Amino acid sequence: QVQVVQSGGETVQPGGSLTVSCEISGYTDYDYCVGWFRQVRGKEREGVAQLHFGSAIKYTETSVKGRFTVHRDDKANIVRLQMTNLQPEDTGEYFCAARTGVCGGKWSPRFDYWGQGTQVTVSS
Repeated sequence: QVQVVQSGGETVQPGGSLTVSCEISGYTDYDYCVGWFRQVRGKEREGVAQLHFGSAIKYTETSVKGRFTVHRDDKANIVRLQMTNLQPEDTGEYFCAARTGVCGGKWSPRFDYWGQGTQVTVSS
């Protein structure tokens, strides 16, 4: 049974940085894609970054490129989303999710396993 457990959400000031983490367990190999999503007020949930755990190939959406970086900890099954220069419009709930196979910069097929979500608040 695949499990996805998140950690790291908190309140930061505008311009600050924050890293949120996602630990994945239960896969029998490393051929899986981890996606990071966010739900900000007034908008639909959007995907922001992906990483294929086995190859470390990553993809970042244009909307956050240059500020958000996704990377893996290959000593543990953890994928982190490092966020810099955070702004109030980045406030929202952040989710990670996993699905089997490559990422390819695509948000379908759907992700099968979801973390519980972590709240990121950017406020002075």
